[in-house]
Amino acid sequence: MHKGKMAATAIALSLFAAACGGDDSGGTATDTTDAGNLIDNDLGDAVDKAQSGTTVEGDTTDTTVADKGAIPKPATEPKSIEEWEELWAEQRAANVQRIKDNGWGLQADGKTVLGPDGFKVDLSTCGAGWSNTEGLTDTEIKMGAPAPASGTQATAVNINYGAQVIMNYYADQGIFKDSEGKTRRVNEIIKDDGYDPARTIPLVDELIDSEKVFDVMTQGSPSTLKVYDKLNERCIPHLFNSTGHPAWGDPVNHPWTNGMLLAYNIEALLWGKFIDDRIDEFGDGKVVIAALVMNNDFGKVYDQAFKAYLAESPNKDRYEYVTEFNEPQAPTVTDQMTTLAGKNPNVFISMQTGTPCSQSITEAAQNGMLEATKYKFMPSVCKGANFVGKDVVGDSSNGWWIVGGGLRDINSPGEDANPYVQWGRQILTDAGYDYKSSGFFGFGLAFGWSRAQVYAIAGQLDGGLTRANMLTALRAIDMTPAAYLWGIQLNLHGNTDAYWIEGSEIAQYDSAKQSWVQQGATIELSGKSKTCSWNQTTAACE
Repeated sequence: MHKGKMAATAIALSLFAAACGGDDSGGTATDTTDAGNLIDNDLGDAVDKAQSGTTVEGDTTDTTVADKGAIPKPATEPKSIEEWEELWAEQRAANVQRIKDNGWGLQADGKTVLGPDGFKVDLSTCGAGWSNTEGLTDTEIKMGAPAPASGTQATAVNINYGAQVIMNYYADQGIFKDSEGKTRRVNEIIKDDGYDPARTIPLVDELIDSEKVFDVMTQGSPSTLKVYDKLNERCIPHLFNSTGHPAWGDPVNHPWTNGMLLAYNIEALLWGKFIDDRIDEFGDGKVVIAALVMNNDFGKVYDQAFKAYLAESPNKDRYEYVTEFNEPQAPTVTDQMTTLAGKNPNVFISMQTGTPCSQSITEAAQNGMLEATKYKFMPSVCKGANFVGKDVVGDSSNGWWIVGGGLRDINSPGEDANPYVQWGRQILTDAGYDYKSSGFFGFGLAFGWSRAQVYAIAGQLDGGLTRANMLTALRAIDMTPAAYLWGIQLNLHGNTDAYWIEGSEIAQYDSAKQSWVQQGATIELSGKSKTCSWNQTTAACE
């Protein structure tokens, strides 16, 4: 059997084990992991085709043909931002019509919200004093946003700034005028949590109890896990959070929460698949895979996912997996990287976010791993030029690899001709921001665009913008984004498709071009990830 096909079979047993078992101590590929939720076997074939260079075409048909009403999908990529805006207006209108035609949304009883594939929420459980319109005035949407504006992750607050820029742009265009004639702007209330979940908890309490916000966006897996139970119990929209933890794929138990990034377990699977497909390059001996893991819920789920993949790999007896853990606020990663270099790894994976991403690259250049380690991976969350660019790490990032999550890097010279990137750079500049200073501005534009589409669609439903209508719009939305590589769709579908982004590219960094250069075709996996009811006690999907 071809190695790629063998790995595809292994995928069916491994992906949602990504979040379902294993310990936090690293270890080797022989560690056992209980495989929980499984994925569609077709995922392996799609990955095989993409990595072999076979084009995986973007879906040009409605992904929800069982529903009444199709969403128009272009066969070719729009050539200007004006063409994109025309498409988005058409798609928003089609989303609104499809929701109405299918009878989704708030029902006549005033307490039941319905959506695709059996999606159902009972608003009578939201607690005393719950309001469908809390945080709304005739002119304002109050949005709460705990975010790291200090510490090693401080640059991530630019996600919030970028989101505010694009939401201001759309407010100026008037797309937040709802069916009740209310025209609003988004007031994003940012509070610094320093990427510390202990600080996030009281900030969220303040936002929902004192500020009485309409909705909330959090950053990071650790912080989001600490507050998503409370926000769901109180039926407060908790949307487009800056995290790819698989826990956000839970439309039944946590319908008010969703994530914005490629799920970390899918990313880990693609790392493993990449290595499996190149096993012959390492000769006949052991293949040492080293990982620097951030010691929190973010890093640990990467580690669990990767161990789960290796445990089911057809080459598992060939692999030795070693790890070192670093604390999120530690000033350096020198000791851990020195220890990993001493293992003479064939492959290195940085399971980091923020400043430690750049530090991983710098340390690898200093301890010999840059030359000696054949494949070195950055995580998708550290794709931007402010982590890998010449101004930060010189040429030390040259040759590194990434499973990039599909998001366009607005700082990359390779994107200079892209009309969306040109537009995004301009509106950031017009708002007084230097887009070159942080790749997270690009994340913010994508997040803000997504939120703006949901606000706009929800506002056109009966009753105008409400929390129930926002939930309905979210769980039934289907759009074609410009912030992501062509061929990637952004959609959710009730109780079956719970992940906003399921597409990615695999790329290698070229320091001469100061760009990630895509290798093979874009991988689009919409609807193929199984949902995940995350148990925080056992750190597993159920």
